[in-house]
Amino acid sequence: MRNFFKKILPTKRLFKLFSNDLAIDLGTANTLVYVPHKGVVLNEPSVVAVKAGTNHVLAAGHRAKEMLGKTPESIIACRPMRDGVIANFELTESMLRFFIRIVNGNRRTLVYPRIIIGLPSGITQVERRAVEDSAKQAGAREVYTIMEPMAAAIGAGLPVHEPTGSMIVDIGGGTTEVAVISLKDVVFCRSLRVGGDELDRAIVQYVRRKYNLLIGERTAEMIKIRIGNVSESEMSESVEVKGRDLMTGVPNTITLTSPEVHDSLRETVLKIIQTIREALENTPPELSSDLVDTGITLAGGGALLRGLDKLISLETGLPVRIAENPLFCVVNGAGKVLEELDFFKDALMK
Repeated sequence: MRNFFKKILPTKRLFKLFSNDLAIDLGTANTLVYVPHKGVVLNEPSVVAVKAGTNHVLAAGHRAKEMLGKTPESIIACRPMRDGVIANFELTESMLRFFIRIVNGNRRTLVYPRIIIGLPSGITQVERRAVEDSAKQAGAREVYTIMEPMAAAIGAGLPVHEPTGSMIVDIGGGTTEVAVISLKDVVFCRSLRVGGDELDRAIVQYVRRKYNLLIGERTAEMIKIRIGNVSESEMSESVEVKGRDLMTGVPNTITLTSPEVHDSLRETVLKIIQTIREALENTPPELSSDLVDTGITLAGGGALLRGLDKLISLETGLPVRIAENPLFCVVNGAGKVLEELDFFKDALMK
């Protein structure tokens, strides 16, 4: 039978027939999986719940996220990714294996898939090797890696293959990637380990400092999504916030307004803007002139923070646009690279 298949189909076509190649955005906040010619087939929080003392996965994704901060001692629910890199190797491997099994419909494949993973540009060789080893242990036969800003630029539809400057700002859960790209390569890049999680922590600290109320990161994320903004001109909104009063130790409820959230986020947002300025200052003059017309493209979940595009445009003097489907830019770009691997080979991490 093996000889029969060899005669009928070339090896590469056999691989395609029996395996699903995958593009993965292994993010701090969410993990997304793209199957070539099908699109994004999985979008789950990067959270895993296991039995204490084992790597036996009880839940991953949305179900595991609901368990955060609510588990008994016999169950551990955590985020195995921190600041865009692996914080717990074994749990990351277990989570990846779980998600890959879901994508494959819990069926066994005859040939293991090729996997391409987006990584922060500031990742170390040790951290990169940990991600590659996790993917191989989870069932990959080949692992390719690509810088997240490069993948985001491709996913946002920027002309990365042309001799024109394109600037991408990818604000994820754990990192912010700022890059200027031309001719399928990164001309200048800065990776800041500040992202959506840092914004959540800023809200937690503000509420604690002003109201002596302790809230969790999930509550802070809800506040950020509902009334978060970085523009003083936004209409004032409010939301009820529940937490534990640090003075009395009992549950309490306060009302938080959007101007207060604006104040809490200001310092973190200024760090992102400073990184963008640094990238602009280090961009070659010819590419800088291109950016006057092409402007800055925002990707990642942080791009959805209200007023951020207007603030960056005001601070830099450049046009700023939010990419279509900013949450999917990295995984869509990585998927396109996987579909056209020969064309985008120069865009992969060396």
